[in-house]
Amino acid sequence: MDPQKEDDRSISKGGMQCSKLSFIFFFLFVTCFVPVNGFFLKSCRISKNAALCVTTFSKLKTVPQDIPPTVTGLDLSQNHILKIQPSDFPHLPDLNWLNFHQNQISQIDSFAFASLISLQKLTLNNNNLVKLVENVFGGLGNLTELRLNTNYIKKVSSTSFQSLTKLKVLDISYNKLQTITNLRLILQHLPQLQELAVKGNGFKSFQSKELTNHTLSLRALDFFSNPFRDFRLTEDIFPSLTRFTIGDPFSNKVMKWDVSNKTFLSGVSSLDISSLYMALDDKKALLEAVNASLTSLTLNRMKRMKYTLTTLINSSCSIPTMSSLQIRHNRLQFIYLSTFKLCVYVTTLDLAENYLETIPENVFAPMERLKVLTLSYNRFKKVPPAIGNMPNLSKLDLSANKITAVDCQEFSNQTKLIELNMHNNSIQTLKPCVFKDLVQLQILRLQYNAITDLDGAFKKPLPNLKHLYLNGNKLTSIKNEVFRGLRSLLNLSLHENQIKELYSDSFVGLRNLTEIQLMSNQITKQNLDTGAFNALVNLKRLDLAINHIKYTDSEALSQTPFFNLSHLEELSIATQHYREKSHLPCNFLKGLTNLLRFSARNTQIVYLDKDMFKYSPKLEKLDISSNDLGTLSPQLFSPIQNLKSLYISRTTLQSLDFLIDANLTNLQFLQARKNQYSVITEDVIQSLPSLGYVDFQGNSFMCDCDNAWFLNWTISSAQTQVFDAYNFVCNYPEDFKGTKLLDFNLTSCSVEIGFICFVSTTCMILCFMVMSFTYHFMRWQLYCAYYLFLAWLFDKKHQNKQAPHQYDAFISYNTHDEPWVIGELLPKLEGEQGWRLCLHHRDFEPGKPIVENITDAIYGSRKTICVVSHRYLKSEWCSREVQTASFRLFDEQKDVLILVFLEDIPTYLLSPYFRMRKLLKKQTYLSWPRAAEHPEVFWEKLRQALQTGDDLKEENACLNVLQTP
Repeated sequence: MDPQKEDDRSISKGGMQCSKLSFIFFFLFVTCFVPVNGFFLKSCRISKNAALCVTTFSKLKTVPQDIPPTVTGLDLSQNHILKIQPSDFPHLPDLNWLNFHQNQISQIDSFAFASLISLQKLTLNNNNLVKLVENVFGGLGNLTELRLNTNYIKKVSSTSFQSLTKLKVLDISYNKLQTITNLRLILQHLPQLQELAVKGNGFKSFQSKELTNHTLSLRALDFFSNPFRDFRLTEDIFPSLTRFTIGDPFSNKVMKWDVSNKTFLSGVSSLDISSLYMALDDKKALLEAVNASLTSLTLNRMKRMKYTLTTLINSSCSIPTMSSLQIRHNRLQFIYLSTFKLCVYVTTLDLAENYLETIPENVFAPMERLKVLTLSYNRFKKVPPAIGNMPNLSKLDLSANKITAVDCQEFSNQTKLIELNMHNNSIQTLKPCVFKDLVQLQILRLQYNAITDLDGAFKKPLPNLKHLYLNGNKLTSIKNEVFRGLRSLLNLSLHENQIKELYSDSFVGLRNLTEIQLMSNQITKQNLDTGAFNALVNLKRLDLAINHIKYTDSEALSQTPFFNLSHLEELSIATQHYREKSHLPCNFLKGLTNLLRFSARNTQIVYLDKDMFKYSPKLEKLDISSNDLGTLSPQLFSPIQNLKSLYISRTTLQSLDFLIDANLTNLQFLQARKNQYSVITEDVIQSLPSLGYVDFQGNSFMCDCDNAWFLNWTISSAQTQVFDAYNFVCNYPEDFKGTKLLDFNLTSCSVEIGFICFVSTTCMILCFMVMSFTYHFMRWQLYCAYYLFLAWLFDKKHQNKQAPHQYDAFISYNTHDEPWVIGELLPKLEGEQGWRLCLHHRDFEPGKPIVENITDAIYGSRKTICVVSHRYLKSEWCSREVQTASFRLFDEQKDVLILVFLEDIPTYLLSPYFRMRKLLKKQTYLSWPRAAEHPEVFWEKLRQALQTGDDLKEENACLNVLQTP
């Protein structure tokens, strides 16, 4: 390749215009020294109202120091923080929620949280704490909830909890506490404690007499998974206790129970003795102690009992107040007919996860008050016949079994059933009569079965059904008014099926439906053209994501798919399966006058018509990310002035300048990640006065003075949070590639005004003095020199005018455009029109310097034709050719330039090329792409331009018929 035409990307913009720099210098002088009081953060994302700061998964090793003092919540979970000390929280007076979940904290200094005077909730779960030092929580007088779950704490200092006088909830489960002494050191300072969880520690004995000096207001006590050998309650230290949990699934020794007075636990209403390994007599004694108030009993994992579970169940059911019974994870496999004979007061029964395959038909007959029955995660192959003997059931859970079919009589007696859950079974078909008697049913869950055909199951009225879940099945079509009987239905879930056919009668009867989920199916645009959604006149949310909806052009549809959905507020067609380029018809949203949220994410759209949103003027949230749009028109946003959230990430945008004229004054949230722009201008940001949050992650920024305003705004803005700005990376110029944008030194963009004034004044005075002395002492010499110069200049111009031109035109082009020059331009101008052209590869003199060859070719030709393309603009040698031709234009006052654009280049892309942009303001030009339909006109205009004379007025008069910018 000839070096004249090599592409050369400029490393820096050394030739930036002085006037532009002057403005930047002044702005930086004014703003760089203003105290920063915004919420640009290195490691934290703040909610819109600055109430919550989230910095999870950031690999932080210390608490960040740039947290705004206005935050009320701080989430530092899942980082690598090792230590907490008082200096970590210099000034957070309003913070009331702090989360250190899952770090590596092994040390907390005394009074580490003392400055957090408003803190109410502190979470330190899943860390490496071994000891709580003196006054570790000193100063937290307003703390009400403290969680220390899953650490290694085995020692507590006497003053660790001294300041927590208002604490109500304490969870110190799964640590290494082993003695009541540790518990006493905790409880002695917590007069208002209501909930205490000490699960999974190492307590082997509980003696109430060791806590007799403390008044405890506990309402909930959880001792689960502690290896108790004995539990002795000889004093009434828990007068307010209502929830009590005790038991150890890992213990192999019987626990001794000793409650000296049955009234000590008389207030307990919820009792969980799962996995409690204790003698039957002691268990009966425990049940007698709570006999007066027990309402809920949990008997999970009772596999190691040496007596029957039936005995314990009937002992508990004899308590008149007991209404809820949970018996999970017991591997029952079979239930005896007498198991629940005394449970006449029970209203809620949970038998999940018990490996049940069958149960006696009349096993629940004594439970006339039973309303809620859970039989999930068992091994039933059909609906147990015992269900038919419970006419008062309101909720039935048969999920996660092996039921393959449902007969018509199995729910015939459930006229009061409100919720039926049969998800995650193996049901393949639904008979038309299966739900006919469930007249009170409101919620029906049939998701994740193998249903292929609804077979009229919902044609018969279910007048009160409001929520129907059919997702995760194998439905392929919806037709024949299949939901006709569901006139009260509000929510319909059909996602994750195989639906590929919709008809005009698919949803007839669902006039009250407000939400339908159809994502992850095989729906096409042909299905939308059937008018399937016309019957859903009250629909508010429609999700069609992950389907096969594809349009090949943006032409208006004769019949739009949503014209009857005037109440729709949310529509999603995001994340399609296909990867071919697509369009959206310009009237795709016609009829959606109340649409608030629209997502067309990752649909491979290449163009959006400017009238796309004129049918949805109330739109507030728009997501068009992950499309190949390249550019957006400001007119696209004119109809949606209420827009508050805009997602335009990964859309190959070259610039955000479209926002300047979009007039989005209400926009509050902007996500514009991973695009192709490198400069954020002041005009873009100033056009969004309500902006509170912006995300520019993953863009290739330019480290030069063009971004100086953006850098200062990022740091100093008190209104807008620039998410993750600390990690913005420069990609241009080459010297700064890979460096952080915020590390760019702005001093090179600013100049001390006082110094400028001093230098300017000094230079002016010196120049004035030199000129005065020169004029005074060398006046006549200057006169002579002036007239000699005029004579030489006149002679030089006269010689140029008389010298004949060797060529009619010199062709300036980039090597990549040579095929067009050789194949199109040369045959026309030399072959057909007879012009003598100068081309560098043919007519340059070998061995002569390139600059001299260029100069001789331009001055030795009547005209210079510049063949302009994107590569031409980036070429250093092409730039020199334009510069030389411009000097000739200035020197001879002749219009010797003809501009021919091979590609459509927007004006804003010419802004970095000052000389070309200046020429366009004065010169007319020819456009090859616009001459596609009439190429003969193009060649005629080019011939006329070459034929014009040297007079500038004559040239302009001839070229005024050409394309102008």
